[in-house]
Amino acid sequence: MTATSCRILVMGVSGCGKSLVGQRLAAELGAEFIDGDDYHPPANVAKMASGTPLDDGDRQGWLETLAGLFATYRREEKTVVIACSGLKKRYRDCLRTGDPALEILYLEGEPALLKKRLTTREDHFFKGEAMLASQLEALEAPDEQEAIALSIALTPELIAERFITRLAGKR
Repeated sequence: MTATSCRILVMGVSGCGKSLVGQRLAAELGAEFIDGDDYHPPANVAKMASGTPLDDGDRQGWLETLAGLFATYRREEKTVVIACSGLKKRYRDCLRTGDPALEILYLEGEPALLKKRLTTREDHFFKGEAMLASQLEALEAPDEQEAIALSIALTPELIAERFITRLAGKR
């Protein structure tokens, strides 16, 4: 990959491996990794922990905070990888206000694999089939013009490698 900085969104529904892949990708790029979940306000975390899906109003301030992070890294000309569900196009559009040239890695997976991953998770506030179902229903998958899509059936290392290769080919 070139020395040019970029801002990267790793997106997908819960259980797809955003944090794991994002950490791997950041390590490969020598960039900082930020888990968007760490920026949810306490009310959002409590709502999700109770099994209640977030609505657009709940997400708005959180998305604006993440867009602000992208903007800061853009101004500083630094690469950052942020994991965030980015389920709807309007959410991704909000994130792009921080960097119109935002690069997106979409982690796509079969519902059965996602469900299996969620059931084995420990110490995470997002659990349950109903929550996954609500995310899958809300998901507006990006097209190939908006994002590079890779299957979660691949290893995190292979996902990072393929994303970096495809990203380098775009530049």
